[in-house]
Amino acid sequence: MTAITVTSPPPSPGEASVIGWRHQARHGVILIRLGPLSTRVPARAVLVSLVLAVVLVTSLAWSISVGDFPMPIGDVVRELVGLGTNPANGFIIRTLRLPRVLTGALVGAAFGVSGQILQRLVRNPLASPDILGVTGGAAFLAVLSIVALSASTALITGSALVGAIGAMLLIYLLAAGKGTTGYRLILVGIGVTAMFDAAVAYLLTRAQIDDARRATIWLTGSLNGRGWEYVRPLTIALVLLVPVVILTCRHLRAIELGDEVATVLGVGVGRSRLVLGTLAAALAAVATAAAGPVAFVALASPQIARRLVGERTAGIVPAALVGAVLVVLSDLAARRLFAPVELPVGVVTGVIGAPYLLWLLARANRIGSGG
Repeated sequence: MTAITVTSPPPSPGEASVIGWRHQARHGVILIRLGPLSTRVPARAVLVSLVLAVVLVTSLAWSISVGDFPMPIGDVVRELVGLGTNPANGFIIRTLRLPRVLTGALVGAAFGVSGQILQRLVRNPLASPDILGVTGGAAFLAVLSIVALSASTALITGSALVGAIGAMLLIYLLAAGKGTTGYRLILVGIGVTAMFDAAVAYLLTRAQIDDARRATIWLTGSLNGRGWEYVRPLTIALVLLVPVVILTCRHLRAIELGDEVATVLGVGVGRSRLVLGTLAAALAAVATAAAGPVAFVALASPQIARRLVGERTAGIVPAALVGAVLVVLSDLAARRLFAPVELPVGVVTGVIGAPYLLWLLARANRIGSGG
């Protein structure tokens, strides 16, 4: 008996890509290729990121259109795409409002990514640059430069960068004696934060009244007067750091399974914690240097992102977008709720974040007690 075999020509590269994409999408995963690099991303994370991007763009346009001189969003869009015809509108949008809202978005994105790294690295939803002492180190050196040197904006920014990264390295060294476990890092971070807070309080008592006022505004977190000189370094920092985070965050999922499991999977736990912690500190540092230690953004953004995308992805991009939206809308509220009085953005994020922190603590207590 003769066997008959039916064959079909192999699909073309384009058809193969479409078939592969459909197969991946059918199983809730999308394969993304960039040259020789490729990664699988849950379709839900991609969809959530697209929706958050639309929300962010809408929030930016809304924030730019609102102010003492309100203007329709259509005029804002026309001005941004180069079709504006009113010079006054162009000055208000491009010189006064656009750099401020872009600074807020970039600061929120940096805090969101930093918080996401630290919370997954420490395996604790309460971990953030605020609690671990990273922003405390930035605040200490920034206030020291203001009080002791009457420093310029550039020197304050540089001091905050050095302080944040130095604080992260100090915490890592202090916690490394008996293993850098999550709770050990948090406890050491709380102690380091208290030390920096005490030092900042002492500096404020010794400062001249003008320097103390300037330092207090910076410590609260503010976007007032932020221009293009803040947007450029923030953009450069995010363009350089976030891709590195995305490439190295594959170790986060393994570390979340525990140090022993991560070691079995071939992950150098100590080295990965140091690298990822330094990246998180650098992102928190550039954000703090630009706007001050804006409270609770790094704490809340990763939690919101994880609830939107689930646990199957590191959620770096969603956390960045949530942080950007949170800061932009908080700054809009800070500008307009009590106009013409303008609040620092850190006041609004604190009002939002403090109840959220209490809810997280209560939830953790219920889980811990088996309730």
